[in-house]
Amino acid sequence: MKNRQRGISFIGILFVGGVLAFTGVIAAQVFPTLVEFQAITKAASKAAEGNTVPEVRSIFDKAAAIDDIKSISGKDLEVGKDGDKVTVSFAYNREIHLGGPAYLLLKYTGRSK
Repeated sequence: MKNRQRGISFIGILFVGGVLAFTGVIAAQVFPTLVEFQAITKAASKAAEGNTVPEVRSIFDKAAAIDDIKSISGKDLEVGKDGDKVTVSFAYNREIHLGGPAYLLLKYTGRSK
């Protein structure tokens, strides 16, 4: 009797390995943008403690210098009021070059709490 072999072929292993490697490279490039987004959200919440628009932008710029935020600055913030509370909102895009003409576009939006 012949034993039937089971498992994955070498080509299958190469394909799965390539997909995992590609996914890992993309994840390694996206992760820093997520960390920066969290820092921006934290800085916007801290900046909402200001009373005037220039003060809010100044507080955000100081927090951005500490957390090394490069994607957005105080002038890019939208400052408004919700009742008697100051709200700070922001929106920005990040592009990650994948290769050739291909880019991954990440759109981040947030608001102070």
